Amino acid sequence: MTRTDSLWAALVSVIWGVNFVAIDASLGDFPPFLLAALRFTLVAFPGVLFIKRPQASWWLIIGVGLTVNAGQFAFLFSAMHAGMPAGLSSVVIQCQAMFTVLFAVLMLREVPGRTRLISLGVAAVGMGVIAFGRGQGASLWPFLLVVGAGASWGFGNMLTRKAGIPGGVGLVVWSALAAPLPLLVLSLTVEGPGRDLDALTSASWSGVGGLAFTVVLSSWLGYGLWFALLGRRSASAVAPYGLLVPIVGIFAAWAVLGERPGWIEAIGAAIVLTGIGLASLPRLPSTTAIPTPTPSIDTTLPAPSKV
Repeated sequence: MTRTDSLWAALVSVIWGVNFVAIDASLGDFPPFLLAALRFTLVAFPGVLFIKRPQASWWLIIGVGLTVNAGQFAFLFSAMHAGMPAGLSSVVIQCQAMFTVLFAVLMLREVPGRTRLISLGVAAVGMGVIAFGRGQGASLWPFLLVVGAGASWGFGNMLTRKAGIPGGVGLVVWSALAAPLPLLVLSLTVEGPGRDLDALTSASWSGVGGLAFTVVLSSWLGYGLWFALLGRRSASAVAPYGLLVPIVGIFAAWAVLGERPGWIEAIGAAIVLTGIGLASLPRLPSTTAIPTPTPSIDTTLPAPSKV
C-alpha cells in the first residue's frame, strides 16, 4: 500500500466509524424502518440510471438487497432506536464474520482454517462478554437485534460468494433497489403512516444531515473509494483498515454522544477487536507442501458493514 492509498483506506474507515453517530442523529427524527427505506431509495436513485447492472441473475441481486441492505439495517436501526449505543453497535455488528463462516460451512461446504477458527472463537468470547455486560445493566434485546443484523449481513456475504458476484458500486446501487419496498411496507405496518408522515414533514437539520451522511459519504464516497482500492491492491492489504471502523465508532460516540460503555462491555469490545485482528492476518506460507482435500476459507476479513 502506498502512503496515498493508506490515507484513502483510513479515510473510508473513519467515515464508516463516524457514520454510527450520523445514524443516531437520523433516528432522532425518523423511525428505523422509514429511515432504512429512505436511505436505500436515495442510494439506488438516480444511480441505477448511470451505473451498469452487475453480471448476475436478478434473484441473486435481490437476495443481496434483502439481506445485506434491508435485513441488516432493519435490525441495526431498530436496535439503535431501542437503546443500543452507537459505539457498541459498531463493534457487535462485526459478528458478521462469524456468520459468514457459519453459512459458508453449512451451505457451501467450505472448511475454515485453524487460524480462522481460533480468531472467530476469540471474537465469539468477546460477544458473550458484551452480552453479559448488557444483561447486567440494560435490556439484552437491542444487543440481540444487532446480532440479527450481523447474521443477515453474513448470509448476504455467503450469497455473493456463492454466485461469484463482483463487489463494486454497481452491486451496492442495484441491490439497493430491493430494499425500499419491503422496508416501506414494514414502516407503514409497524410504525404507521401517521408517524411516517410526521417524520417526513418535521425532520430537523440534524436528522436530514445524518441521512445525507449515510447516503453520500458512507455509501457513495466510502464504497467508491473502498472498491477502487480493492481494484488495485490485494484484499489482505486493504481489509485490515476495516479494524479502524469499530475503533473510530467507539471514540466518535464517546466524543459526540458522550457514550461510555460499562467496564464489562469495554472488555468484551477489546476481545472482539482482538479476534477480528487475528482474522485479518494473512496466512504464513508453509515450508512443506501438504495437500488438503477440502477448500479453506480466505483469512482476510469481509468488507466492513455498509453503515
